[in-house]
Amino acid sequence: MMFTLTEVASLNDIQPTYRILKPWWDVFMDYLGIVMLMLAIFAMTMQITKDQVACLPFLEESEEASGPKPSSFPQQSTQDAASAATGAPVVTSIPLATKDLPDDVVHNIHVTHQHTAVVSEKYVNQPQPTGVKTNLDYQQYIFINQICYHDALPWYSKYFPYLTLIHTLILMVSSNFWFKYPKTSSKIEHFVSILGRCFESPWTTKALSETACEDSEENKQRLTGTTSAPKQVSLEGKDETPNANTPMLGVKFSADKPIAEVPSSMTILDKKDGEQAKALFEKVRKFRAHVEDSDFIYKLYVAQTIVKTVKFILILSYTSAFFTKINFKHDCEPNIKHLTGYKKFFCTHNMAFMLNKLLISYMALILIYGMTCLYSLFWVFRRPLKEYSFEKVREESSFSDIPDVKNDFAFLLHMVDQYDQLYSKRFGVFLSEVSENKLREISLNHEWTFEKLRQLVTRNTQDQQELHLFMLSGLPNAVFDLTDLEVLKLELIPEVRFTAKVSQMTSLLELHLCHCPAKVEQTGFAFLRDHLRCLHVKFTDVAEIPGWVYLLRSLRELNLIGNLSSENNKMIGLESMRDLRHLKTLCLKSNLTKMPTNITELSPHLIRLVVHNDGTKLLVLNSLKKMINLIELELHCCELERIPHAIFSLTNLQELDLKSNNIRTIEEIISFQHLKRLTCLKLWHNKIITIPSSIGHVKSLESLHLSHNKLESLPPALFTLPKLRHLDVGHNSITVLPPDVGLLHNLQHLAINSNKLETLPKTLFRCNKLKVLCLGHNALTVLPEAVGQLVQLTQLELRGNCLDRLPAQLGNCRLLRKNCLVVEDHLFDALPVDVKESINRDINMSFTSGL
Repeated sequence: MMFTLTEVASLNDIQPTYRILKPWWDVFMDYLGIVMLMLAIFAMTMQITKDQVACLPFLEESEEASGPKPSSFPQQSTQDAASAATGAPVVTSIPLATKDLPDDVVHNIHVTHQHTAVVSEKYVNQPQPTGVKTNLDYQQYIFINQICYHDALPWYSKYFPYLTLIHTLILMVSSNFWFKYPKTSSKIEHFVSILGRCFESPWTTKALSETACEDSEENKQRLTGTTSAPKQVSLEGKDETPNANTPMLGVKFSADKPIAEVPSSMTILDKKDGEQAKALFEKVRKFRAHVEDSDFIYKLYVAQTIVKTVKFILILSYTSAFFTKINFKHDCEPNIKHLTGYKKFFCTHNMAFMLNKLLISYMALILIYGMTCLYSLFWVFRRPLKEYSFEKVREESSFSDIPDVKNDFAFLLHMVDQYDQLYSKRFGVFLSEVSENKLREISLNHEWTFEKLRQLVTRNTQDQQELHLFMLSGLPNAVFDLTDLEVLKLELIPEVRFTAKVSQMTSLLELHLCHCPAKVEQTGFAFLRDHLRCLHVKFTDVAEIPGWVYLLRSLRELNLIGNLSSENNKMIGLESMRDLRHLKTLCLKSNLTKMPTNITELSPHLIRLVVHNDGTKLLVLNSLKKMINLIELELHCCELERIPHAIFSLTNLQELDLKSNNIRTIEEIISFQHLKRLTCLKLWHNKIITIPSSIGHVKSLESLHLSHNKLESLPPALFTLPKLRHLDVGHNSITVLPPDVGLLHNLQHLAINSNKLETLPKTLFRCNKLKVLCLGHNALTVLPEAVGQLVQLTQLELRGNCLDRLPAQLGNCRLLRKNCLVVEDHLFDALPVDVKESINRDINMSFTSGL
């Protein structure tokens, strides 16, 4: 059963969307393949229906002599009679020699599809025909024709149409194999889908339109001469022009060029279209990461092109060799003499002429096909197709950040360019971060309006107006309209840009940038430089700190939180801070192994330095010696084992905090006597076992924090500090509070909670200036009645002891309130009614006055 041309042509069918990946030579070869396929099927059809040979025996002399004289035709056989009866032409065997026949008879002899001689009816009843009798009947002619067709006819004459069909199918499959192969078809299908959506996306048209608008605006400025060179930020503060070449953390800083304003009508984008465009950006990013790491598609296309070229050479070679084998005349010598009486036959191939012409046509088509294959190979290897540059697109548009691509991604774009270069240009819009940021900005401003931001403004503990924005795609323009905002906190916002509109925020004093790479335009920078007082920057790597931070000359407080370690890269570190001439407080929460040398540039004016080192051992502190104006110093979690000697050079130091280190001994505390202004010493959360008696030499101490250590006793010298007002020794293992505690006449705050005290000395209650007394979580069984002498007591903690009752003298502590009396409920309830009413009355009066 034959198959139709439509069924065969379906082997070459590809999805219409793939046409953008078919250059002109592939399209041309597809059409050539269809023509060759039609030619092969036509040849097969002709051969199946009409391809036969007609054979006649050669009559030798002996055979002719022994046979009847060629005086007349033999009488009609049974078959002749049957034919005559049905009106069919009479068929007889004619001799090979026809020289004795009349010319008009010879010219009317025809070979029918039965391949026997038929004499026109005009001469059937001729009275005395001439010829040679062959003694063969009709069935023998059919038999001889079939035998000679298989024996005498060359194989190429018989199978030429089938070979052309097979070759054509192979070529057609090879042309589109890369569209069908699983490892390439999925990527190609994905690419074509994304490319089509990018081409039709409203954002593509909008982005290119805005580019044209910006270009025309720049040209207008250029023609009118209104374009001015952007100002740069000053490093010396002598003028308004900055030095753009000053290195900042390995980054050179220059103020960003303001973005040209576009018509408001162009900033309108349908929300649904915006969401689709965002999805396209994400798809393009993931597709690029998936495809750009291999060149399998490129290799497969090259391989199938080489296969087609080799196939063309093979077909042309052997077809040329067999071209001469297709002949009209053939000699046949079958071994059938015992059946027919003849040894040799003369045969004619009735399809030889047609097959010969079809073969010439097929060879011509193959030659054209091969030349096209050679051109495609030349194009493939002429230049590197695994690299694709968007340089031309970058020049024609404002998206100068469109990256060049490689491998299979680049090859697919090269193929698309053969169809239409406009596809790549519009596709490049979705490779640009600038384009993506513009889309985010439009969507962001549409969602975050002034009214919505105003609702998020709160009051912080300092009674300042504060706005905290978290995980947005960018900074909404409406933020700059909040002119009363004092504190702005931005967290995990990938694209923050302070435009000239930031100058409207005249009340802004404090800015937090938590993992927010921030850029600032020239006018906006000038405002921040002169108005910003406090800046918090949280980062992962020091290079993420914006360079303009080091130029904020009006800054009072700078907090840097992130990795400042120089272990992996010796070049990493804080850059020049000499321009921070008004900086008073510097907080570094990082993992430093040594103090950055550049902070010594702040030594003339820095008064507070905070280093929270997150458990990394701080080894080198020599640079501290130069910071002689330092008043407050905090070194937290620095794994210090002793008090650093560099501290003893800070003659103006008033407060020292060495919290959460590994300090076991503080014998060096005697050196603090040279720090005449030291008033507060915090050694809490360490491993200190004893307090040396030399602490009595630090006469200037007013506040001492020794909680969360391993103290078991307190030295008498501790209570000779005349100015001590705050003593915290909670969370230790102290069993006895020395009676000398009564010598601290200025003591106002005593915390000895979470120890092992069983009794309290009566001298404690001579400290009549005590306002806070923390005795909770000890082993006290009795609270002396002398507690009533503490008339200024405002807070008393007793919870967690073994008390049976509270003394009624608590009523004498007129400033003590119920919410500041931390004790078990049953002990409070056991107090006399008048004492309870006195404490509660104070609460009620306070509540009423508050109302």
